[in-house]
Amino acid sequence: MFRGVNPLSLDSKGRMAVPTKYRDQLARACNGQMVLTINALDSDRCLLLYPQPEWEEIERKIMKLSSFNKQTRKLQRMLVGHATECEMDGNGRILLTPHLREFSGLSKDVVLIGQGNKFEIWDEGAWNTRRSEWLEGGGGGDDKLPPDL
Repeated sequence: MFRGVNPLSLDSKGRMAVPTKYRDQLARACNGQMVLTINALDSDRCLLLYPQPEWEEIERKIMKLSSFNKQTRKLQRMLVGHATECEMDGNGRILLTPHLREFSGLSKDVVLIGQGNKFEIWDEGAWNTRRSEWLEGGGGGDDKLPPDL
């Protein structure tokens, strides 16, 4: 399980060093093989980083859905279409491709957010803004908790 908020910096080539506390877990779970894609589920412009086995399960489920449904086609195009394989190098870094950095508005300062089976990668300024909105009770959408919570 990936947890926590980790402020990080991208280097001049767009690489991000995965925090040491996650490296062994990622090496065991996926041998450093990951998939990076855009968040297409809501309006938040962040990236999603999955260990490859987790991503493959999600991808199978998405691709089994009927492409005759407009929303399904959109989800397939956005999530699967932007999916990019990446590998943690010997220094624990992954490359965030230019088009994914551009989509999410990433600058040098980013935040890696643990989300259980995946990470979200946010521009630090965008994260701070959205977090403040959520804490103040704004941010749009349905603010009601699901019944099972």
